Amino acid sequence: RLVVHREEGSFEAPRWTNDGRCLLINRQGKLYRLPVKGGSPQEIPTGFANQLNNDHGISPDGNMLAISHNNREIAPRENSAIYVVPIEGGTPRLVTRQVPSYWHGWSPNGRLLAYVAKRNSDYNIFTIPVEGGEERQLTDAPGLDDGPDYTPDGRHIYFNSVRSGKMQIWRMKADGSGQTQATTDGFNNWFPHPSPDGKRVVFLSYLEPIDPATHPANQPVALRLLDLATGEVRELCRLMGGQGTIYVPSWSPDGSRIAFISDRSGEEEIWVVGQDGSRPAEQLTNGGRAMRYAPEWSPDGKHIA
Repeated sequence: RLVVHREEGSFEAPRWTNDGRCLLINRQGKLYRLPVKGGSPQEIPTGFANQLNNDHGISPDGNMLAISHNNREIAPRENSAIYVVPIEGGTPRLVTRQVPSYWHGWSPNGRLLAYVAKRNSDYNIFTIPVEGGEERQLTDAPGLDDGPDYTPDGRHIYFNSVRSGKMQIWRMKADGSGQTQATTDGFNNWFPHPSPDGKRVVFLSYLEPIDPATHPANQPVALRLLDLATGEVRELCRLMGGQGTIYVPSWSPDGSRIAFISDRSGEEEIWVVGQDGSRPAEQLTNGGRAMRYAPEWSPDGKHIA
């Protein structure tokens, strides 16, 4: 385990740059670049956008960043808007003119942003061209739709929806058509993430009753794997978790392992489990009183941030 930086305070949402040389991290509403081999965090200038949340992502070509900024000039509350900015920093360009909007994904071809947004008192899934323009609403069922994640070929989006009465995993075509339910069990299921080869989807299941429109932390949960060819669902491991466990795609690049956050040791630590279920989950960190969110693999699969 390599410690690349140690400092008092809270760091959130580490994400590898496409070349694997740096991590992008959130701290106190700003975005920083941290060299993997060590050094001090360098702020990425984002101008007026200094109230960022955890939702940041890198374009497929590695040239741009998508960020979500809580802009009080737009609205006093529920004011998250999505912007894009050059990866080296600069003046953010507004993409979503309606708020609140929370970035979730970049289409594999780099042309669209997928996000969750509250419109008319309901949260649904939308896409919008990176250049801006009219947003396209993909879901319209009553209740919460959340967590969109593209398949590797860009043809489908997996998401979670409470429209059936419980939170379940659903799939739709990238244009919003053909919405079909992928899980039909008695659990509340969240955060679907397709595997790199597009053959499986990992997701999180709450093992005890909860409000299906919420995803609380520190609950008995399980990581489960849906085989898209057979429809079989297989349990990988059980843990105490929920919010933050697999908030972002956390498959290793080769699709053999899944990283997640668990506090089963008494502190929030990073663990990995094999997708084939042949070995128990393995704890990777033992850092004591530090908060960890959203582990992500480096492009070569050798490191986790």
